[in-house]
Amino acid sequence: MPKRGEVWQVDFGITAKVRPALVISVPYADDDRALIGVIPHTTATRGSQFEVVVPVRFLEEGAFLVQGLQALPPRFFLRRLGVLTPEQLQSVEEGLLQWLGIPAN
Repeated sequence: MPKRGEVWQVDFGITAKVRPALVISVPYADDDRALIGVIPHTTATRGSQFEVVVPVRFLEEGAFLVQGLQALPPRFFLRRLGVLTPEQLQSVEEGLLQWLGIPAN
């Protein structure tokens, strides 16, 4: 089961293709919908304030696109690529909070 802070190769469907994505959600319980929240990684950056660059050895140069937040069932997760450090995860969380208009602590 994918865990928060892990980066997985995810099948986003025909038009969005297979790409890396960061698991951002917490585990779901038995009475919750079986969905996992992810933020996709893109190599086609535009310099947007909502692209969070996190250099890691297991990804090509690019950024996590917090505007691309999605929830997908576990069957779309193909393989784990790696794990972000707590500091790297925090930088993506801060970008997500900014996009959502939620003040950071």
